[in-house]
Formats: sequence, structure tokens, C-alpha cells
Amino acid sequence: MKRSSGVRLCAAAVLGALSFALVTGCSGGGSGGDAKDPGTAAKALSAAELKKLIIAQGEVPGFKVGAVPATRSRAITTDSASCRPLARVMSGLPPVDAAARTDRMAMENQKKSPTAKPTSLDDLDEGKFEEAMHKSLDRDVTTVTLASYDGDGAEKALASVATAVKGCANGFSGKQAGTTARFTKVAEEKATGAGDGSVAFTATMDSDDGDAAPVHAEVVRLGNTLSVYFTSNLGAMMAKKTYTVSPEVVRAQQAKLK
Repeated sequence: MKRSSGVRLCAAAVLGALSFALVTGCSGGGSGGDAKDPGTAAKALSAAELKKLIIAQGEVPGFKVGAVPATRSRAITTDSASCRPLARVMSGLPPVDAAARTDRMAMENQKKSPTAKPTSLDDLDEGKFEEAMHKSLDRDVTTVTLASYDGDGAEKALASVATAVKGCANGFSGKQAGTTARFTKVAEEKATGAGDGSVAFTATMDSDDGDAAPVHAEVVRLGNTLSVYFTSNLGAMMAKKTYTVSPEVVRAQQAKLK
């Protein structure tokens, strides 16, 4: 059974991207208030210092770590000022502007069955083809951003996320590279990282076929530095399979900051 090259191109493109057009067109909690006082005299780290602290290739077992591609770094914008911190986090940006920042992308290695045999997608029937597509795309892609602030800026930035998660529970509209999408709901999740405070949330997006398309994010504060994590997994979305912010990535990054 022959299929158009568009399907293959879609599958290849989405792995390194968060694109509203790709997600909608291809798809079939924490604590931030009781943290330690960071101190108003704290001085932000420089971008050069942050680059030494962010995860690198070989430091997260089961993941390939590298630069964030342009397709994933396109900013999500929204007219809702109260929800803007969430849109920024899902763009791989700190919730509010920081004195310095740096980022990386961690892509989970493709899951392989020990008994799997190489098979051409063109030879599969529709059911098997869809299953193969889901499996090939079922891997976490996480953007990691480190952002440093002067004074109590990091604490205030984290608080803005906590406030936005509650205030934007009923969703909000966003735009990315000219494509508009509606996040139908936002909900707080249990955070993976500890640090001096953390907030995690899931945002559910509409897709063309009416299926929910959830994405996940977490922000962790350690002193005057924020670690921002944003994870998408298109295969899991297509298969309606639960996933979260990649805990392996969070643990590796937080350990490097201590």
C-alpha cells in the first residue's frame, strides 16, 4: 500500500518541533510559595556560566542532547497577559525575561522492540501502519532552559507561573508562526524537581480531529536560577497515551545545578 510522501515528511518534522500546524494536522503540581528567601542581593549568573551548567550530550541516559532547532524555538504568543508566562514556558523561554539564559533539547532515543523486524511502511495495512507511526513518534522531546535573575526575580518569575496556571484553567488562545490554536484547559501537575520551589502543569490543545493534544511543562527554582522544562510527545498524543515531563531530564539537570 503506497502512501504520500506528506505522511512521511510529517512524521519526520514533528520530532524536533512544537508546531501548532503539525500537532493539529498530524495528530490522529508543585510548590512556589513556601520556598526559601533567595535574598535581594543575589546576582544573576552570566550566559557563559549557564552554558557550563546546562545538560550536555552523554549526561542523560536514553536521550540525545543538542541545540534547540529553529522549528521548536518559534515563540507562542497570546493576547492574554495573565496567561503569557505559560505561553513563554511552552516556547522554551523563561516565564518572564531574565538577565541571562541558555537552552538545549533532549530527545528520547527511539524505543525498539527486541523482536522487531525491519518492515517497509508501504507494506503495512492501515491498522498496522497507524500503530507503526505511533511507535515511531512515541518519544519525549524536552526543551530545557536555564534562566538567571538578579535579586528576587527568579522567585517572582516562578510565582507568575503558579498564578497563571490557576488563572488560565479554562484555557486561552495562542499563535505560533501564524497558526492559531486554542488551549482548552490548563491544570497543575505534580512537579518532578524539588529545588527551592517548583510548578508543573499540563496544557491541552485542540486538534483538527477533535482529539485532545496535551503538552507538559515544569519550572523549578534553585536560588536565583530557574530551570524550565517543556515536553511534547506526538506519538503518545496520537495513541492517547499518558506521558509527563521527562523525569530523567529533570533529574539530570537538577543534579548538575547542585
